[in-house]
Amino acid sequence: MPEPIVNSLLATDLYKFTMWQALLHAYPANTARYEFRCRNAPRKPLARLIPGIEREIDALCSLSFTEDELAWLSDLPYLTSDFIDYLRIFRFQRRYLRIEASGDSLVIVAEGPQIHVMGFEIFVLSIVNELHFRELATPATLDEGRARLAAKIARLKAIDTTAGDPDGQRHPFEFFDFGLRRRFSAAWHDEVVATLAREVPEYFKGTSNVELARRYELVPIGTMAHEYLQTFQAVGIQLRQSQRAALEAWVQEYRGDLGIALTDVIGMDAFLADFDRYFAKLFDGLRHDSGDPVEWGEKALAHYEALKVDARSKRLVFSDGLDFDRALTLWKHFSDRVKTGFGIGTHLTNDLGLEPLNIVMKLVRCNGQPVAKLSDSPGKTMCDDETFLAYLRKVFNHPGP
Repeated sequence: MPEPIVNSLLATDLYKFTMWQALLHAYPANTARYEFRCRNAPRKPLARLIPGIEREIDALCSLSFTEDELAWLSDLPYLTSDFIDYLRIFRFQRRYLRIEASGDSLVIVAEGPQIHVMGFEIFVLSIVNELHFRELATPATLDEGRARLAAKIARLKAIDTTAGDPDGQRHPFEFFDFGLRRRFSAAWHDEVVATLAREVPEYFKGTSNVELARRYELVPIGTMAHEYLQTFQAVGIQLRQSQRAALEAWVQEYRGDLGIALTDVIGMDAFLADFDRYFAKLFDGLRHDSGDPVEWGEKALAHYEALKVDARSKRLVFSDGLDFDRALTLWKHFSDRVKTGFGIGTHLTNDLGLEPLNIVMKLVRCNGQPVAKLSDSPGKTMCDDETFLAYLRKVFNHPGP
């Protein structure tokens, strides 16, 4: 029997901790429902993985945070002592997670108190990925992955950061590992991060994986995800004010830390309508996760200009399906006007010649009410109630799919 895939509760994305703390403080009594989805057709039916998933989840639910892990988390200035004390007694509860087959499809539902079930997402996704790819990998798979990683590093080392920038106005190219959710395996993820930290530290500036950030003394990267803003659609706030309320609650919780706001929960246009001069000055920047990135970036810069906010003091973080070609193209387009950052996921941690899974686990209900993400990309919208989806579009003047 192999070692469990998850051996530490730090093996999750930083934004899980930051959202967890904010919701623990603001809405500790929330209930929530998260559902697993596979957006592409897997090479083998995912329902075959259920026995292995059950074993891995049982192992996950036996874990607790160690004192060494909590001491490390305590050194992050934005995590509070009461949250650390909460983590000290926290364990995942198996009764809140349902795993079953629907034909060949895999059904996973986490339902219960939000501050208990919200953490399942990243662990579930990493477990499903690793079990799936264990069956598909051959002895040549890692050789191919290492060759591709070496080519990426050679490309980075060849970057001419002065090309087309005679006045030195261009902000530096910086990227982060955002690949935990869709990684090939935990061991490969570790190897990728260690290699990048060693070979290209001038460009590689951190990882969302808290466990690896601790191990390699990297900056843990992340602020908020869609579930945070979606939650405010179901907490008794007027729906039209939900984004503003979420942003204001974040400001009050973190007081200047963790200042990158996610823009595409109801689309960029609806976000900018709520992102007034107050928020534009308080937040350090914005994160792109759907829609055309150039169009999105130009809208952001025009918005800052209209608000008379100096965009060169802000940062645009791109994180939607990036590879290095796309990231470098976006950097050249924007970096003389604004700081940029690039969260690269699957292209780093699951580029070994096998087709990656496009799997997610998203919030669909909060406090018994439907919530939704209205993406700027077709296929990314997720909601289990078409009536609520139509109402949300009407309230925010969203054009539709």
